[in-house]
Amino acid sequence: MVTHVPYRRQAALPPQALAGPQAGPASGLAARLPPSSFFLVSAVFHYLGPALAVLLFFRVPVVGMAWLRIVSAAVVFALWRRPWRLVSRLDRAQRGLLVQLGVVLAAMNTLFYLALARLPLSTVGAIEFLGTVLLAAAAARSRRNAVALALTVAGVATITDVRLAGQPLGFACAFGNSVLFMRYVVLGHRIASAGPARDAPGAAIDQLGASMLIAAAVITPAGLGGAVRAFGHPVLLLAAAGVGVCSSVIPYVTDQLAMARLPRATFALMLALLPMFAVVIGAIVLRQIPTPQDLAGVALVIAGVAIHQVPRTDTNPAPQR
Repeated sequence: MVTHVPYRRQAALPPQALAGPQAGPASGLAARLPPSSFFLVSAVFHYLGPALAVLLFFRVPVVGMAWLRIVSAAVVFALWRRPWRLVSRLDRAQRGLLVQLGVVLAAMNTLFYLALARLPLSTVGAIEFLGTVLLAAAAARSRRNAVALALTVAGVATITDVRLAGQPLGFACAFGNSVLFMRYVVLGHRIASAGPARDAPGAAIDQLGASMLIAAAVITPAGLGGAVRAFGHPVLLLAAAGVGVCSSVIPYVTDQLAMARLPRATFALMLALLPMFAVVIGAIVLRQIPTPQDLAGVALVIAGVAIHQVPRTDTNPAPQR
């Protein structure tokens, strides 16, 4: 059974989005609302969904909960976007990217939830951004990015500190999630910068939906057994489906709407707010009250994310996350 402790040792992902403009009925409303409003919605649900999942871990095993999250999101994308219509027009290399992304989504979300069951929401969120800043530093080697990476590493070290000995599995899963998050960013960039996602409105979301269907198939052998116990409880099943929508549909789509209209540098700066959202939502929903050391570590991570510089050679309007 998963045990939970107060904020001193608990946690949260990610999340995630592919660049590309959104098409459909919401496009008129999207044009009238400021792009920052979509980012704020994404930021809230990025951590609200995982926080709600923690509340269900006592009723559904962690991997079973990950299965319910991915499958419910896949069902929504399938009914809404019918992504197989686009996939049939992709070439072999493009389909290969979708398969890779599906595998990464399944593994990343599973590790994310395994870490979330053992560590604070803000801790896993902060560790996740270590990979993001590392990618930026590797792609654009500058003094500014070196400082950003140093601040982020210092922040993660401050948060983990002596707790690493108390929860080695939790931190192993959190750092594993961070590595897969970097891979997710790279694959998302490749999908968004070439092929249908570059030329056709809404194609990025269609490809995300196709990858989510693949992720559902990948996680089924490991997660279905744990999810079965929810099938006999309609309220529990509905709550688990709500976690999937909150975690893998709303933030991904609102990311699309924000990234289509925000410059890369602006979006990168706004990413620095996410660890703060993790702290606030963890405190409100899970009663994970941060210690002064936790707040200092999160502040260092926020500073690192805020000053990191994305590569100027990238033509996409905003960074993937």
